[in-house]
Amino acid sequence: MPVELATNQTNADAHLISLLVEGDEEAYARLYDNYANLLFGVIVRIVIDRKEAENLLQDCFVKIWQNAARYNAEKGKLVTWLINIARNTAIDFTRSKYFSQKNKNQTLDHFVDTGGGSSAYQVSTDTMGLRQLVDKLSPACRQVIEWMYFEGYTQQEIADHFNIPLGTVKLRARTAMKELRQYFT
Repeated sequence: MPVELATNQTNADAHLISLLVEGDEEAYARLYDNYANLLFGVIVRIVIDRKEAENLLQDCFVKIWQNAARYNAEKGKLVTWLINIARNTAIDFTRSKYFSQKNKNQTLDHFVDTGGGSSAYQVSTDTMGLRQLVDKLSPACRQVIEWMYFEGYTQQEIADHFNIPLGTVKLRARTAMKELRQYFT
């Protein structure tokens, strides 16, 4: 990302946060419009259940609203701060008693495919077990692979959206592929 565009984004983020601190609801709506899809993707990847992820997304935005004054641009970019809030919200949820009880009380249909084809989530045979292998990658490489192959981002989109240099994205993807190849040889 060119320095001028990065500076403009940083200034826009700082202005947006200052409006949020002042309680500007229009700024909150703009923040939601700009980042809800990204944060939902982070949350649903952790909790899997889309309905729970939708609820957690709302919780996440409440936390953002309540803690906007705590954002410090010197410590990192706004998008990084938002992703951390979303990730922590989802992780806290998975550690809750509700989540563990809910998972213990799942019906047999949730765990066994009865062949009815009514499952909203189908796993193809060529990707079975791939998630576990990806989880073994280093965090930076794993994140790039998840964005590329599980969420459908291109390398350029990852670079643009998450403010990571394109060369770094390519290097992480290449490194991850080398690591994954080791499991198949």
